[in-house]
Amino acid sequence: MSRRLLVASIWVLLTGSTTALVEDRLIGQASVIDGDTIEIHGKKIRLEGIDAPESRQTCIGRDSKPWSCGKASAFALAEKIGTKIVTCQPKGKDRYKRVLAVCYLSDRDLNSWMVRNGWSVAYRRYSKAYIGVEEIARANKINIWSGSFRMPWDWRKSH
Repeated sequence: MSRRLLVASIWVLLTGSTTALVEDRLIGQASVIDGDTIEIHGKKIRLEGIDAPESRQTCIGRDSKPWSCGKASAFALAEKIGTKIVTCQPKGKDRYKRVLAVCYLSDRDLNSWMVRNGWSVAYRRYSKAYIGVEEIARANKINIWSGSFRMPWDWRKSH
């Protein structure tokens, strides 16, 4: 973490402010909206390069029973973040005017963590960054990969 980011994180903690914008980075406590979207101080941030099951989406588990994988994805991200400070590096905006960003807990890439732990997929249409970690999650049948599911973009089209 750079000295400026460290100072900004300490400032956020000391002042109680929920966000800081330093070097074009958003820093603060995050609220989870779903498995690929968070909010920091009123700014919606879409985790760039990944796509998580939608909140109402279900998957079929290895036991052939449906489960609420969309909700589980959001809960996993919320549990991972907790009340810790999140730093997001904006990469642009999506068509819904959300900030597209790679977000971090300390130096850990949250976008990658979601894919590696089988809570989201690499959004190949927009990025190739997380394909490798997706292949690992798929091979190890982790979470959404433990059974079957519709890709989130296909699920959205039919719902």
